[in-house]
Amino acid sequence: MIAPQESRVLDINSEAAGVSASDLMENAGRGIAQLVIKKFEPSDIFIVCGTGNNAGDGAVAARYLSEKGWKPTLALVRSRADIKSRLLIQNLDKLPEGVLLTENAEPESMKGFPIILDGMLGTGLKDQPKEPYAGWIVKINESEANIISIDGPSGLGTPLAVKPSMTVSMHDLKEGMTTENSGEIVIVDIGIPKEATEFVGPGEFVYYPIPSETSHKGQNGRLLVLGGGPYTGAPALSGMAALKVGVDLVWIACPEASAQVIASYTPNFIVKPLKGDVLSPTNLEEMVGLLENVDAVLVGPGLGRGEHTVKAVCKLVEEIMLPVLVDADGLYALSVGGTPVLGVPAVFTPHKKEFAGLAGVIPETIDEKEVVEMARNTASTILLKGPVDIISDGEHVKKNRTGNPAMSVGGTGDVLAGLVAGLMSKGVEPFNAARMGAYLSGHAGDMAFGRLGYSMTATDVVSSIPEALKDLLQNL
Repeated sequence: MIAPQESRVLDINSEAAGVSASDLMENAGRGIAQLVIKKFEPSDIFIVCGTGNNAGDGAVAARYLSEKGWKPTLALVRSRADIKSRLLIQNLDKLPEGVLLTENAEPESMKGFPIILDGMLGTGLKDQPKEPYAGWIVKINESEANIISIDGPSGLGTPLAVKPSMTVSMHDLKEGMTTENSGEIVIVDIGIPKEATEFVGPGEFVYYPIPSETSHKGQNGRLLVLGGGPYTGAPALSGMAALKVGVDLVWIACPEASAQVIASYTPNFIVKPLKGDVLSPTNLEEMVGLLENVDAVLVGPGLGRGEHTVKAVCKLVEEIMLPVLVDADGLYALSVGGTPVLGVPAVFTPHKKEFAGLAGVIPETIDEKEVVEMARNTASTILLKGPVDIISDGEHVKKNRTGNPAMSVGGTGDVLAGLVAGLMSKGVEPFNAARMGAYLSGHAGDMAFGRLGYSMTATDVVSSIPEALKDLLQNL
């Protein structure tokens, strides 16, 4: 079962893997037609379509049915000028003369048809359908026809929805579908490649929260990075990456001994010095006070592994009631302190050695199954870093293979942590933030490698993030 947005993710990732959206639509429409032909004798069939891609599936089905001797009538609820899908337009232009096409159709036009194909609205609606769709749904449900919905009943999940006898769902069952609200559910294989389902890709960026035109400072993410002390570069790299992924404000809370150096990297940070040379439990009150200003927290970059720091991290995570990412020395503290279950939306970003410390296993034995189990045991999302990253929230699993061997240079893990935590501060759910961050980090790294080869550094990856993100968002 997949969420509505995942259909878009898979379509885009399929295209990136070499299977075009046009091919997927062709396969979907042909599959629908084959099911109708198998279930019914040739007759008149009414196909009611909206303006999106499921309407395109209906148009393809009309073409195949016409070729097999059926008499399809395809009714557009709106005009061609309202159509959002270029693929729907293309397939309307391919309709043979045997298909009767009408625009701005009225519900009365479907009277007397024995079969109605519902291709009006996709899944994932938040509000009850409005006119003209509302009127069509009422009339469809009042008809005595055999009703078949394409990819999901129009209005599914709202009080007003088509009630079909059958739903043809593409690739997989869609979230919210049951036999009670969708009738008999038939899954059609439309040719989505395994690569598109197994690996993250550009499709993941359908989850990127585009700022509204009226948003103001702070509404698009406020991140607190808790790091520094023995090291100054790590928290700075995380903060820079977060800013480059579109976070409005980045605070860096660090021991006062490292505050001035971290502040010198860029005036874009809000640096909050904490008393002492290293983080300790005496800083707890100061740190908790900072949580009121932010939307998410990144714990770990450059903190060091001293006894006082370990205790401070373990105490702090018990106080955090915000989405949190734990990386690097933060993971070490949790493995020593024995507090890997945080009780809030959380992401852990270990490499194999850090994972082994948390899970108490031998690094060489770690595989996908181990990552899923760790995610379940800690009620978190795990992003296991490696030549191929493994990402799981205990239920879903994705892999990432962007990136290159030059990214073994120090600091790239801090960049990744900043990207994921930054996305979380913008309201992205942990699993989505982890898979987006992994892909974007590697994509930016590949761009940097294309320019600089093995001379690239972590700051070169940071510099490539804007171009990489723009590329991904423009191509959605």
